[in-house]
Amino acid sequence: MTSERHIDVPHGPNTAGKPGEPAVGTLLLDTAHDKVGEFRGECEGSWFLRPVGGGVEWETDPADTRPARPADRARARSLAEERVRGKFRV
Repeated sequence: MTSERHIDVPHGPNTAGKPGEPAVGTLLLDTAHDKVGEFRGECEGSWFLRPVGGGVEWETDPADTRPARPADRARARSLAEERVRGKFRV
């Protein structure tokens, strides 16, 4: 089940919070949801990711993530571009 909600997680720009956490902005693949997102922070043991190009953050288990590979990054950029094009269609 996907839990999508917005939570303001305090963090500094491009810094890691706790040991073992990626730096804010790091691209990760959430294998449970098959989505690539930017790491935004941690809250109560869950990690929060935001879609590339912006959007609603989602919550995931850190064990279900890995660093995004080049193919993952390309797919995420392509999806972000499609979302932007869709917003401006008449």
